[in-house]
Amino acid sequence: MSNFPTPYVSHDLTGQVALVTGTTSGLGRRFAIVLAACGAKVAITGRRVGKLEELAKEIRASGGVCEPIPFDITNTEEIAQVVDKAESALGLVDILINNAGIPDAQRAHKMSNEFIDSMFDTNLVGPFKLSCEVARRLIAAKQPGRMINISSVGGFNYSGNGAALYSVTKSAIVRMTEVLAVEWARNNINVNAIAPGAFSSEMMDGMLERMGDIAQHFPRKRIGDPAQMDSTLLYFLSPASEFVTGTYIKIDDGQGGR
Repeated sequence: MSNFPTPYVSHDLTGQVALVTGTTSGLGRRFAIVLAACGAKVAITGRRVGKLEELAKEIRASGGVCEPIPFDITNTEEIAQVVDKAESALGLVDILINNAGIPDAQRAHKMSNEFIDSMFDTNLVGPFKLSCEVARRLIAAKQPGRMINISSVGGFNYSGNGAALYSVTKSAIVRMTEVLAVEWARNNINVNAIAPGAFSSEMMDGMLERMGDIAQHFPRKRIGDPAQMDSTLLYFLSPASEFVTGTYIKIDDGQGGR
């Protein structure tokens, strides 16, 4: 006889506090709206203050609870500060969505050292440090948590047309997910990743301007809508995935090949 309800699924995040990075556009913006709609109190972060305020206004108008916090993930000093501010306004952070990231459209030998550092700091080093900061506080409070790291199908496939360093960092995000899941499993902190394909966003708009309609090369000849990622996001945060940690799900509509 099972002690679990049937079905063991819920999207109710009432009482939980989420911190989402890179919420001023694209996927991060959608993630924040969805989490707030499911009842979580959401710390929305990013570098563009005006965009943060616009998002906060939209979430609050829909009855959600959020706190806009300007945040540059490449600034190590701001990492503890952003968690402090989120906790002060909303409570202990028990959901972390590492979404912030930047692309590159350069060949490796043409990248400056400054650009390389910026890519690593934004796409990998910052998320690692922020994950550790949130985990330390959860462990000290003896509370469970969920973390979702946003990778990319570009981390699994590189065609040689630029974005080499992006591929490296997004591949590393998957490995980061795997190792942190092992370290923190004993603390009931689940760490998983999502690897999106081509979805509508400011980043994608820039790529389409440079490269033309890349969707014509995809099996279904279309670009994804961020809403099509909602179910995977909520799966990793729901009771249904309680036994799932250290894995990733590709959401690419068959775009990336296998």
